[in-house]
Amino acid sequence: MTGRGIDQRLPHPGDPGLHEPSVTSSLDYVALAERANGPIPNPIDFAYVWGDALGELDERKPDARIVNLETAVTRSSTPQAKQIHYKMAPGNAPVLTAAGIDCCALANNHVLDWGRPGLLDTLDALGAVGIEAVGAGRTINEAAAPAALALQNGGRALVFALGSTTSGIPKSWAASDVEPGINLLSDLSLASVHRIAQQIDLLKRPRDIVVVSIHWGGNWGYDVSHKEADFARALIDEAGVDIVYGHSSHHAKPIEVYRRRVILYGCGDFIDDYEGIAGYEEFRDDLVLMYFVTVGASDGALEQLAMVPMQIRNFRLNHASQEDANWLRDTLNRDERRFGTHIRADEDGVLRAAWD
Repeated sequence: MTGRGIDQRLPHPGDPGLHEPSVTSSLDYVALAERANGPIPNPIDFAYVWGDALGELDERKPDARIVNLETAVTRSSTPQAKQIHYKMAPGNAPVLTAAGIDCCALANNHVLDWGRPGLLDTLDALGAVGIEAVGAGRTINEAAAPAALALQNGGRALVFALGSTTSGIPKSWAASDVEPGINLLSDLSLASVHRIAQQIDLLKRPRDIVVVSIHWGGNWGYDVSHKEADFARALIDEAGVDIVYGHSSHHAKPIEVYRRRVILYGCGDFIDDYEGIAGYEEFRDDLVLMYFVTVGASDGALEQLAMVPMQIRNFRLNHASQEDANWLRDTLNRDERRFGTHIRADEDGVLRAAWD
């Protein structure tokens, strides 16, 4: 499991707090990154942006590779009435297959930046390269349906994706019986958990692992609200969820191991285009993590959580230094007392979780 996913943006007036003028071409992002860290090769192949992450994937060989794809994949030129719009050309979809991505969660606040036509283009583009899309669809039934990814144990990873309005998703983006859209959470209530539980109960089989992707909360800050914590734990208690995969923040947030199930409250970005853009430097959004979650084949209980730190430089993922790995360790441990999970940094820079 990786972090936020591929995030290519055009045009982009700048997130709040990022101190650059409006831009209308992705070449402007390249210029900013080169100003900060030197030349970027031109041309590049589709594998370039993954950098050192490809070696980690080849070595660890995860059963399922899941990302939150926070962009539309479209050539539409008709944006929605909102401040920031992200898109990637359909011809660049092989950047995802270059890393063997199996599943893209689309329930987020940018997949409909170019309207419902842009969403339909996105679904078609992912389907054309053989990648499962979850959390968005042509109808609510399609948007709510999980991906079923085959696992080596003969079971499946059932991947559901949900979006919360707390991340800035407009209510009007919700899918319906007749309109495309996303699988939008109405709230973080126990009633919502029970609706999710009913769907899981209908589909889950022995040896299946249930992953719920949730796009929630703001872009910056480490706070995890009590509503978010209660909702995540209820997904485990009431719905039998094994992995809660949270995202929206541009940086990693606390981790909890609850009843031997992992809750990733915010995985942070993984590949983005913030390099060279000033603002919020204290959050070190250039440092990102690959999350490798190992669970029991028979019961889904967490056996190991390893995280490989990377640094984005020259629009490429590079192994982070030991010093930067230690910074990430300390950041993830800031709420250790509240969540009971301790992160250590090994000599090879890999972060590992220990829990009560």
